[in-house]
Amino acid sequence: MSYEIQKTEAEWRAQLSPDEYHVLREAGTERPFVGEYTDTKTVGVYSCRACGAELFSSETKFDSHCGWPSYYAPLAEDRVEYIEDTSLGMRRVEVRCARCGGHLGHVFEGEGYGTPTDQRYCINSISLTLKPAE
Repeated sequence: MSYEIQKTEAEWRAQLSPDEYHVLREAGTERPFVGEYTDTKTVGVYSCRACGAELFSSETKFDSHCGWPSYYAPLAEDRVEYIEDTSLGMRRVEVRCARCGGHLGHVFEGEGYGTPTDQRYCINSISLTLKPAE
């Protein structure tokens, strides 16, 4: 896949902390209930930590109690890309930043949350940066 923001692995490693690199560039997952945005209620916009693309709004963030920040929709469909993920012996849908290809998390459907889309974007806090509303 070709992305607007392209860097070598060395450039990504220089820009990101080892934990950020592991999640964003190697599709890792941070431990549940430890991310800085898991329980945040601050109003604002969540951007990709790797490239700054605005991805999610606090207006779509909800308490799923799953251990990671959850949103029921991205800011716009063209902000993220979806990739089938069959690792761990199950079918999931990986969510990546459409601008740089950074791994964000996964999206799940049909779990019964009372959200307008019946979707849960389960996103790693370490993949995001929150810009509070002014």
